[in-house]
Amino acid sequence: MSSIKSIWKGLLLCLVIAAPSFLLGKALPVVGGPVFAILIGMVIAIFFKERGAFEEGIKFTSKKVLQWAVVLLGFGMNLSVVASTGLQSLPIILSTISVSLIVAFLLSKAIGINKDTSVLIGVGSSICGGSAIAATSPVIGADDESVAQSISVIFFFNVIAALLFPTLGSLIGFDTTTGTAFGIFAGTAVNDTSSVTACASTWDNMWGLGTQTLDKAVTVKLTRTLAIIPITLVLAFWRTRKEGAEEKVSIKKIFPFFILYFVLASLLTTILTALGVSESVFAPFKELSKFMIILAMAAIGLNTDIVKLVRTGGKPLLLGFSCWISITVVSLLMQHMLGLI
Repeated sequence: MSSIKSIWKGLLLCLVIAAPSFLLGKALPVVGGPVFAILIGMVIAIFFKERGAFEEGIKFTSKKVLQWAVVLLGFGMNLSVVASTGLQSLPIILSTISVSLIVAFLLSKAIGINKDTSVLIGVGSSICGGSAIAATSPVIGADDESVAQSISVIFFFNVIAALLFPTLGSLIGFDTTTGTAFGIFAGTAVNDTSSVTACASTWDNMWGLGTQTLDKAVTVKLTRTLAIIPITLVLAFWRTRKEGAEEKVSIKKIFPFFILYFVLASLLTTILTALGVSESVFAPFKELSKFMIILAMAAIGLNTDIVKLVRTGGKPLLLGFSCWISITVVSLLMQHMLGLI
């Protein structure tokens, strides 16, 4: 553990960026606090070349704080609720995750994109946007520029989805008397929680459905989030084997133990809720997790060269677009096959 003396300046700088980013994310949920934090951090980085005493704290925030945020994310997972209401959407979730990962793998080979960036875009598109990227990046050892680029790509298509999908749903002919079908669509085809919420809420408002669509979409989204566990474990073993072939590597050093703590947090929430503890008890942990992700994204923004990011952004955008389109099409096809639309 880094000493407070060596990290406090960098951590404080990240806090100064994260606080207004958090508030901006609340005001504009379709964009979200993490994107604001990355953008502000990248702008500051243009003028802040000599880090000096700030360097250690920025590095600590982008790595360790990010892992703690993922652990706290587990307190927002009531596994019994996910199991009881998420099974209906499970075939769609598995199909969309599979196709996105396959598209990301094949296209990354075809267009020669950075391997870490392609993994993060594929996982972020298929599972849960920024949270999945936050969980995956430490596991594969991705650098901050790959994380920033992936978050930026996911954000771009999140905004398009949140704005476009309610109109698309009307044109396709989703049931407007209940929020079930469109809620499943929003929960499987939109990446980040903030955009899922915005998209589902718009549909509820359009057709006077109260919170039917929102409740369904959020539950489906939580079910998708559980895919973080097998994906990160597989990636950890893959990295262990790859690096172990080159030199002797300690599994203990590479294995993502923070994911196990995420699972334990989810189990604790599930057990205590079943025993009668109100879910509101866990709300502060969920809110703290969101803020800590924003805090980590501020550090990542500070470590990112915005000029290089823009100059090399064409291929990641193409990859993100391909994943986004494939997920949307497969979600619609699966719902049609299951008789939901």
